[in-house]
Amino acid sequence: MNPSLDRESLARYAPKLAALSQEILFDDIWKRSELSPRDRSLVTLAILAAQGRVQQIPWHLQFARQNGLSNTEITELFTHLAFYAGWPASVSALGCLVAEENKCR
Repeated sequence: MNPSLDRESLARYAPKLAALSQEILFDDIWKRSELSPRDRSLVTLAILAAQGRVQQIPWHLQFARQNGLSNTEITELFTHLAFYAGWPASVSALGCLVAEENKCR
């Protein structure tokens, strides 16, 4: 698996994409009041898992925790997705969570 670019790396390699991501996605879309940041994190993790975008999941796991989600809730989300997005997508997403937890120990 290729490593995910963090904000600093993205800014170094693709400054315009980094600026657009910050201005449009994080400074606008993520701050709209119609959904809470917690709900946006749930939706984002679900979509990333369903689409198999596992490179983006580790960063969004940390962001989801900042937005109030627990590991138990994230695990439940990925378990629920097994029946809608497929078993492999669910297990791959859970693998990201387990790998991240193991790094913290």
